[in-house]
This record gives sequence, C-alpha cells and structure tokens, in this order.
Amino acid sequence: MDDGARRPAPLRRDAQRNREALIAAAAELFAEHGLDTPLDVIARTAGVGNATLYRHFPTREDLVGEVFAAAGQVLVEAGQEALAESEADAWAAIERYFRRIFELVESNRGFNDLVTMAIPTVPALAEMSRRNAETVGVLVERAQEQGAMRRDVGAMDLLFMLGPLCRAVPAASDLRPGLWRRYLALLLDGFRTAATHPLPEPPVGDDRLDDLFAGLWEAT
Repeated sequence: MDDGARRPAPLRRDAQRNREALIAAAAELFAEHGLDTPLDVIARTAGVGNATLYRHFPTREDLVGEVFAAAGQVLVEAGQEALAESEADAWAAIERYFRRIFELVESNRGFNDLVTMAIPTVPALAEMSRRNAETVGVLVERAQEQGAMRRDVGAMDLLFMLGPLCRAVPAASDLRPGLWRRYLALLLDGFRTAATHPLPEPPVGDDRLDDLFAGLWEAT
C-alpha cells in the first residue's frame, strides 16, 4: 500500500470550517475558564451541535491535544534557551525559565491546567511534562555545580513546590496582575545555597511527578 492510500481523506470544506470553529472556540474558552469548560458550551460557541463536536473530537483529551498542539513547542524553546544560558549562569536561567512559564500560565488558564496536571492519554502533553522535568533536572544540576543552589535538593523538590504556586496564579492575578512574581521569588530564594539548613524528609522520586500533579488536580 502506498503513502497516498494510507492518508485519511481530506475534510469537506464545511467539515473543515466546523473543525476550525471548534478549535477556535475551545482555545478561547480554555484560556478564560480552564480545561474543564463544558463541551456543550464549546459546541454552542462554535455554532455547531454536540454531535458535530464529538464527530471531530470523540473525547475532551482529543480536543485539548489539538488546541494546545503548539504549547509543547513553546516550552521546548524556552527550555532550550534556559539550557544554553545555564552553562554560564544556571541560577539566572532557572529564574528566567520559570518566569516565562508563569507568564504563559497567567495569560491562559488552560495552559495553567496543562502544566499542573497529568494527562497521560494525550501523548504530546505527557511528552511536554517529561521534557519540562528533564530540563529542570539539568538546570538544577548545573546550578549546584556552580555553587548557586543547595545540594540537598533535586528537581522534584522544585517541581513539587512550584506546582501549587502555579495553580494559585489565576487567583493571585485577580488580586493584582503579576503578583505571582513576588511569591516565585520567595520560593526560589529557599533553594539558594545561602538558605541551606538540614531538611527533615527525603525528596519524592522523579517517577512520582505525574502522581503529584494528578493529586493536585483532584484536590482543587
């Protein structure tokens, strides 16, 4: 069978318009209200029926994956920039990387949900989470090697602390846009070498990252 025979048939123009309208409506509503926006509201905003929505996107995860297909690339580029900068100043790279993520989270509640919950049924989003954790791991190691970060912490400690703060960004922004910057700075300061003091418990293993964010999502 040749490649042409394996490709799905192109959508009719009206079907393509409906699909694009659904993606646009979902992108707008997810950004404003988060990923738990009712699907019937998305269909109504797009001007189509529920049956049309489910024909294009059988599950919520299918729609989320399509709407945020480019989100992973944004984080990849931010991570690449941070890793390049970290060779000279890993601490500055960590600060810049997380500021970039929090800026995106503040502007889009759907993106907030993406980076603070595990969605293993959407491969692209699961990969985004994995790459973020990998990037943070390298940044932490380099900051420790450069003497800027305390050596009794790991990437999971940082992610564990940042997850709840990230979830709080919409509420903080309702009080004052950019308020999260204060609390991000306070949190990161606790990881500096100068703040070192004995810790009472060992860290959570990196393999529990998805469990952490799944539990955080259930608790909110």
